[in-house]
Amino acid sequence: MNHVRAPQRVAASLADLWSPRIIAELDDAYVKVAKVQGVFGWHAHADEDELFFVLKGRLRIEMEAGAVELGEGELYVVPKGVRHNPVAEQECHLLLVERKSTHHTGGEITARTRTLADQLGAQGGA
Repeated sequence: MNHVRAPQRVAASLADLWSPRIIAELDDAYVKVAKVQGVFGWHAHADEDELFFVLKGRLRIEMEAGAVELGEGELYVVPKGVRHNPVAEQECHLLLVERKSTHHTGGEITARTRTLADQLGAQGGA
């Protein structure tokens, strides 16, 4: 996995929405990309922060205390324990940084939940 990656190209090549792919490892964290659209669903990561960086499009991260709107080139870190719901009205490409212990949908199991094996799966366009 230690070679040059093109996050925008990998994200654009993904066929499935809300199904992140791991493109790099950094100490105890994974760097992931995802193609998203629609509503992800409310969840929290009890012990891990989660970094969202918008490669393309716009993302709204709803939280109980209010929402954060992100445009291309902007990032936001959802603090550990904060319930959040990512929403993309149009197709959006993301780069995510999460500790390796982070479960995709936190303590919730939904139709969008992806295992670590899913996230390490075949990638196109690298």
